[in-house]
Amino acid sequence: MKPPHGAQFWKPAVPGVFPGHWGGLRPTMPGLLLLAAALLSSWAQLPAEASSWWSLAMNPVQRPEMFIIGAQPLCSQLPGLSPGQRKLCQLYQEHMVYIGEGAKMGIKECQYQFRQRRWNCSTVDDTSVFGRVMQIGSRETAFTYAVSAAGVVNAISRACREGELSTCGCSRTARPKDLPRDWLWGGCGDNVEYGYRFAKEFVDAREREKNFAKGSEEQGRVLMNLQNNEAGRRAVYKMADVACKCHGVSGSCSLKTCWLQLAEFRKVGDQLKEKYDSAAAMRITRKGKLELVNSRFNQPTLEDLVYVDPSPDYCLRNETTGSLGTQGRLCNKTSEGMDGCELMCCGRGYDQFKSVQVERCHCKFHWCCFVKCRKCTEVVDQHVCK
Repeated sequence: MKPPHGAQFWKPAVPGVFPGHWGGLRPTMPGLLLLAAALLSSWAQLPAEASSWWSLAMNPVQRPEMFIIGAQPLCSQLPGLSPGQRKLCQLYQEHMVYIGEGAKMGIKECQYQFRQRRWNCSTVDDTSVFGRVMQIGSRETAFTYAVSAAGVVNAISRACREGELSTCGCSRTARPKDLPRDWLWGGCGDNVEYGYRFAKEFVDAREREKNFAKGSEEQGRVLMNLQNNEAGRRAVYKMADVACKCHGVSGSCSLKTCWLQLAEFRKVGDQLKEKYDSAAAMRITRKGKLELVNSRFNQPTLEDLVYVDPSPDYCLRNETTGSLGTQGRLCNKTSEGMDGCELMCCGRGYDQFKSVQVERCHCKFHWCCFVKCRKCTEVVDQHVCK
């Protein structure tokens, strides 16, 4: 499935609320007043450079209808939004709950994929979420941008299907040409088209409103972020596939109804992890374009991850780079991989201790209808890095 062409947003359900360069529509006076108020609010509360919309994952966003009369507007209370993102928040407040859910989904998947590596996608207690380590344009940063953008596509697409958003509904994707004629195309599918486009506008807004000198390192980082955002969105979009349900007497499956369904997010994370492993090292040219550091490699596509800085080794705690180090991390004494004590502890050695683990065991099914288990305790050896 090919992603929607171009960066422009779709035509809104209520004309006149989007600026002309987004929707090609002439805004009404109320729409202009709303945008002006949002912009003033944005600049008045512009967050620090280190803050990010990822912080929406750390504190659940309240639904707009939960606010009482006289309370502060939702968007003015959310940390980490750029001016452009605040404007979209003002116009689509009900979406913010699901943007937060998408960010949380991306963070959890990042922590799963890197759970056995020196950098384990740890979060810190501020609005930057991942700390200073994201200021380095490394492979790890590339993955984080991609998986969080993917999370937003996933959450918004699913919310559309479930009827949670007033501006979208079930997917309107055309019937696949290879679908058998006697199968019905019309189940309520995940609206990945809407999710892709909304995520593109919201997530990319922070990068597109930056204005750095052509060919500067700062511009190179912006282009890197945009590339990785797109790679994350495309992973969700292209992995969405046809799902079907059988209908018929006694399960005969004489008729099938089919619809478009998102892939499990774990599969998206797995694919993006593969893209991380093959990410391309890039540099910014004087003309303001990213080019390969090593021209012998293939040019990355829009589905590939790119990075502009080498990764720290993440071995020691470093306040400047934001590395938390691996001291105190559990390691596997018998493994020769990245989770092994030799690599995880960076040659510093490890300490051994015993811990008691309690697990369910000797489970039996009882008629009818429950399973009863015992609790078994086991003393195991564990190892932590010095």
